[in-house]
Parts: sequence; structure tokens; C-alpha cells
Amino acid sequence: MEPQTLLRLVLCGSVDDGKSTLLGRLLHDTGSIPEDQLAALVRDSRRFGSQGDATDLALLTDGLQAEREQGITIDVAYRFFGTRRRRFIVADAPGHEQYTRNMVTGASTADAAVILVDATRGVLTQTRRHSFLVSLLGVRHLVLAVNKMDAVGWSRAAFDAIAAEFDELARRLAIPEHTAIPLSALTGGHVVHRSAEAPWNGGPTLLELLESLPVDEQRAARQPFRMPVQWVSRPDPGFRGYAGLVVSGAVGPGDRVRVSPSGRESQIARIVTMDGDQAQASAGQSVVLTLSDHIDVSRGDMLSAVTAPPDVADQFECALVWMGDEPMLPGRSYLLKIGARTVGAVVSDLKHAVDVHSFDPVPAKTLNLNEVGICNLTTDEPIAFDPYGQNRDTGGFILIDRLSDATVGAGMLRFALNRAHNIPWQPVDIDKSARADVKGQKPAVLWFTGLSGSGKSTLANAVERRLFALGRHTYLLDGDNLRHGLNKDLGFTEADRVENIRRAAEVARLMVDAGLVVLAAFISPFRAERRAARQRFAPGEFMEVFVDAPLAIAEDRDPKGLYKKARAGSLRNFTGVDSPYETPEAPELRVDTEASSVAQAVDQILERMRDLGLL
Repeated sequence: MEPQTLLRLVLCGSVDDGKSTLLGRLLHDTGSIPEDQLAALVRDSRRFGSQGDATDLALLTDGLQAEREQGITIDVAYRFFGTRRRRFIVADAPGHEQYTRNMVTGASTADAAVILVDATRGVLTQTRRHSFLVSLLGVRHLVLAVNKMDAVGWSRAAFDAIAAEFDELARRLAIPEHTAIPLSALTGGHVVHRSAEAPWNGGPTLLELLESLPVDEQRAARQPFRMPVQWVSRPDPGFRGYAGLVVSGAVGPGDRVRVSPSGRESQIARIVTMDGDQAQASAGQSVVLTLSDHIDVSRGDMLSAVTAPPDVADQFECALVWMGDEPMLPGRSYLLKIGARTVGAVVSDLKHAVDVHSFDPVPAKTLNLNEVGICNLTTDEPIAFDPYGQNRDTGGFILIDRLSDATVGAGMLRFALNRAHNIPWQPVDIDKSARADVKGQKPAVLWFTGLSGSGKSTLANAVERRLFALGRHTYLLDGDNLRHGLNKDLGFTEADRVENIRRAAEVARLMVDAGLVVLAAFISPFRAERRAARQRFAPGEFMEVFVDAPLAIAEDRDPKGLYKKARAGSLRNFTGVDSPYETPEAPELRVDTEASSVAQAVDQILERMRDLGLL
């Protein structure tokens, strides 16, 4: 028996639609369960099973203790089996809404998706969500499996009604084709073998359909050559190679290649593997390539065909699936990982979210857990990419939270924004160092953060007077003052606070570029935004001053009467009352305004500036 092709398959749908039982049935009825595992399954069924004395096939894939106790799937379970016609790698995805992120993981590499629907419940919200996601992720083949037909007496009318409803759903999602199959994973009817209880159905069984789905295994090979560099290999001073997985196309010695995003070109000298040099490297192979020229190539760069290079840009439109427990906030800085390259990134504009019921665009300012939106994305550095629809490997990315390192989003790049290509950096002759030299100072930003009433503005103003008296060229950016002009369109929601600090940091960066010493006084309650602000400056240019005052002291001072309004409920989202303040973890200086006078605090700040070489 020589299986001809490999089909990667994901099983998805709502909770309790029978995905794990269906996978167990496929394994069981194709004889793919070893005898020892089958014996263990019989024992586990007595302890954890939900089918009485019968063997509970769902336990084959529900391996976590919590899954067995609750009778649900939490993590993605992968199983391999084969028939005479085909090999299969099947991902059993969880159905609960809170685990949608795991379903996205399972579907991201799939060639086909089986969407299960419980015949007794019909098409549910999670059915629609999973159908939308597999369509978004570019899964090419879709199968509607109407399960538990035995529970409705194998009613043709019930099946036809669900199939008709799904037909309309598929039409809205522009799914080119799909096939509906009635089956019972519990009894095995129409899964591997035909059911005598459904003589009205003349279509294939599920396994027959899966064995016949067309799989284009040469699709990646026909695409232009792409290899993201994962590692620069230097085993000795005489060898420099670039290791990675060829994700598409093919390359051989003598072929011209381009290094993106730099645009430098060279020629392949050797293709090195554990088995010796090769004459060609093609899609799916992990190799080490050497070049005939000594050019700069680093981890995260992409090697490509000179005749068909990838796009390079730093602004994109993308589809984004949000996986974080905390909402996605436009303007907040995240890490973007695409291939082996990791760069800073900001969702610059959330165009709209997508309603999973109607699939219509809906206005939104943020994305919450499991929501999907169309966004504009800006990266700190240009990256090489292909649109996701052309190449999954070079068009898909994840977003990572900078503080927790958790994956909070998965996205698909659609295209580069025109302005990314049409607005290059304009070179100038007078730079930051020249402006600083003429002023005789080192440009920097002193970022004052703390609760309202802690004394930030008072201290910043006093420090600026001292610096001005010393002949320094300064400018004071105060949070309240910016809200009268540049930021007057912003409120005090979490999303608006993020955007407020993003704009302030950009202004401060421009002023530092002008050679000034900038004093920025902002509550800036979130660590992520303060970290993002710091990263806009060169090392040694950012000094964070934590103006520390206990909440009770700050509230007792209440120079503007804001705490009183917040306690009365007339001022919402006020820091310290109904919105959090995240204390700095490692500021350059902490000033205790309860224990120090203004003059003493100013002396501490100037002394710290001297220590850091800023004065």
C-alpha cells in the first residue's frame, strides 16, 4: 500500500456537535487504532465515557484530564491515519467560543475543513464563526457534515433545511464550493460505510469524499522561490551559510537571488545538507544556502528569486483575528512575527470589525477576544511579504504582547498601502547631532508619569526653569495642554488613552530630533504605552521619572477637583478611581513627592540627569 497524497484536515464547529467522536469513528472504522490503544480506550470509557457501556470514541482525541472530565475539547488534537488512497493529518479543533484561538491554529495549515452541525440544533453562531474563519484562512475545500442524524430519524427534511441554510452562509462568504453529507458519528452511518437508514442520500460517505478531494501538492513548487532565513551558520571562519525552510519555488547553484528587505542581490554558490551538496532545493526542504558574494544577510531576511521578488513595505491592510484576553487597542505597540522576522508594529487604524452573524462590516474602536477586524498596520521596519492569498507562509503573521510575550493576534496581510511605496524618507543634511551640537547639549526626553495630583506638571515646570537658567534649550509637553489642541478629539477610554500617549511620544521624538530637552508630563497609566514611548528614542535619550504619591495623598490634593467628580460618577474612566495605573517597574528615577519638597525633587532629577550623561 503506497498512499499517494497527503490531506491536512481540520474538524470544526460548535461545542457538542461531535467532532471528537467523528475523528474517533474515522480512526476506528479505518482500522487505524492499535490494539493496545483500543484496549485502553475501552478501560477509559468505563471511567470517563458518556456512552454508557459502549466505547466512547471521543476519548481517543480528548486527552487532557479537563477535557475528559468536562466532555469537551480544549486544545487542538492532531491525529494521523491512512487509507489505500490517501494519508490524512486531522486537527480536532475545540468548539467553545473561548478556545476559538486554538481553532485558528488548527485551521492555519489545513487543505480542507469539515464543519460539523448537530442535526438537532442546526446552524449556530459558532458554526458561522468557524466557517468565516476557515474562509478567511484560505482553506480551499469545505465539507458540511450534518451529524447526529440518528437523533432526528435520518430525516431528509431536517438535513435539507440545514444544508439550505448553510448554502446561504457559503454564498455570503463567497465560498466557491462545498459538499453537505448526512452522517452519525455515534453509529458510524455514512462516515466510512453507508447507512441503510438513509436510502435517499446517493452521495459519497465522508471518507469517500475526503479521499477524492483534489490536493495540489505542487502548488508551492510552482510559486516563486522564497526562503526566510532562520539562522546564519558560521561553524568556522571559512564558511557562511544561510539556513531555512524553502516555503515555495525552487533554487539551484548559479541562480540569482535577492535579499529582502535590503534589495541586495547575489548568486547561489552551494546548497548544503546533512547528506552533502544538492543540485536543487525545492519547497518543503530545509537547507543551508551559500552565496558567491559577501553581503549582509541576517535572521529574518528573505531570499527570493530576482525575477519575482516579494513586496517590501512598512504599512499594510490586513485581516486580524484577536486572541488576547485584553482588547486590541489601535496605537498600542505590539511585536509582529512573520516567518523568522520580529519587528515592532502598531495597528494604526481599525477600519471595521466583522459581524459573525451577518458577515457585514460594523464600526468598532477595539477588537475583543475572538473578534475579527480589517485593520491598517504599521511596522517599525520594512518587511518582505507576499499577500496571504498568494502565499500563506510569507503573508501570515502573529502579534505578540510586549509585556507578557503572549500571542494575542493572528493576521493575514492583504496588500501594502500605496503610501508605503509612495512616501519614502526624505534625506536631510542637518540631522539631530548637528542640531544638538549647535545648542551645546544632549537631546533627551524626561518622561514624568504618575497619578493625577502627584505633582508631575509642577515638577516638570520647576525642572524646566532650572534647565532654562542653565542655558539649556527645552520644551514642556503637558498632558492637559495637549488635550486643548492636538489631542482634543480624544476622550478617556483605554483606547483613547493609548492614542493620546502615542501622539505625545511622536511629538516628543520630533522635538528630540530638533536637539531639544523635552519634559513630558503625562499620567500615561499603562506600562505598554510607556515602553512604546521609550522605544521611539535612541538608547540613553529617555529618562522615566516616576512621580510617586499615594492615591490618598493625590486625592487629598485634588488641585483640579477631578477626583471629586470621579467619585461622584460624573467623570468616567479616571485613573486611580475606575481606571488602573500601572506602576513603573524600572524607572530611571522615583521621586516621593510626599517626603520631598519641590526644590529637593528638582535637585534629585538634575543629579540623575548628570549620572546619565544628560546634563
